[in-house]
Amino acid sequence: MTAHGGGKHSKAVHSGHRAAEHHGAVSVPIYQCSTFAFPSAEEGAARFSGESKGLIYTRLGNPTIAALETCVAELEGGCGAVGAATGMGAVSTVLLTFLGAGSHLVGTHPLYGPSRGLVDRHLSRFGVSASWVGAADLEGMRAAVRPETKLIYVETPANPTLDLVDLAGAAEIARAAGVPLVVDNTFAGPHLQRPLAWGADVVLHSMTKSLNGHADVVAGIVVAREPATLARLRETAMTFGITMDPHQAWLVLRGIRTLGMRVERAQENARALAAWLERHPAVEWLRYPGLPSHPQHELAQRQMDGPGSMIAFELKGGVEAGRRVMNAVRLVTLAVSLGGVESLIEHPASMTHKGVAAEEQLRQGITPGLVRLSVGCEDLEDLRADLEQALAQA
Repeated sequence: MTAHGGGKHSKAVHSGHRAAEHHGAVSVPIYQCSTFAFPSAEEGAARFSGESKGLIYTRLGNPTIAALETCVAELEGGCGAVGAATGMGAVSTVLLTFLGAGSHLVGTHPLYGPSRGLVDRHLSRFGVSASWVGAADLEGMRAAVRPETKLIYVETPANPTLDLVDLAGAAEIARAAGVPLVVDNTFAGPHLQRPLAWGADVVLHSMTKSLNGHADVVAGIVVAREPATLARLRETAMTFGITMDPHQAWLVLRGIRTLGMRVERAQENARALAAWLERHPAVEWLRYPGLPSHPQHELAQRQMDGPGSMIAFELKGGVEAGRRVMNAVRLVTLAVSLGGVESLIEHPASMTHKGVAAEEQLRQGITPGLVRLSVGCEDLEDLRADLEQALAQA
């Protein structure tokens, strides 16, 4: 047990902060500076050579950012972490670290639209190829591995269909291939799922989502299991300038202090809403890992501490019915993003996954009428009443 205890709530409140190192400040201060003074020319040289761990320049390291990196690494069970300016900055850090000309990636679908686009439309220009398999298809993942494969990249629960990847199975495939397994853990977050414990090598997050939880900052982070991997990731982030700024880090640290309470409250609401929506006469189908109707419900119970607060569903009236509902909500907010204290609703096919070709959307299970609901921390009865009046217009 660490000095702040071993429980998830205790870690969220205390990890990364040592008051004695900050003049007794109970909250980590914002070290809002670009550069740090050296006490001597010799010390400056030692820091640049790596002989001293002293601070140099905020792009290379900053006490506020370091506190956040330590906090999330402890929450995920990693050896350390690298903060990034955005969630896509975290994705870019990983892909730029492990992939190069002639290399091959095995990834699962569906995937956050820009993550897939980064590989297919941009890294492909530099000689990177990819094979995409269904999130639940471990045999397809195994068969897709080639001699030139350098990385297996998965997202679970998947955005937006909430398909799951068997993390232990994927880790076994990655080990057999001698390549790292990277997991985008944004939808679940470390309070509900810790992929490193299931054999993953790297975990990444858009901290814009549940880690921050207040829709007031964008940020990303990459957590590594081993120090050698962490060093490679950090070098990439620093060289490409993907690193974050101190004020970003401070805002996310503040958000993480209430992570468990927010996640559990939102999840409690989502459980109730999902069960209610599944029975609603206007709903054609619904996908939520916490319900027995989810085809991977057993896997969710095995590798997650809870099913989370994301719900995917389609109305019987299809696209037009979904549009009417999204335009009719009053308490729920029509906006992209997820994992915040406020409930959000959006249409993946025309919004978050618009960059994915229509035929590919269908192959991934992103139907034209799919609606994605991120359940927040409002009063359950208020949320249900709002959705009921909106569904009445569908």
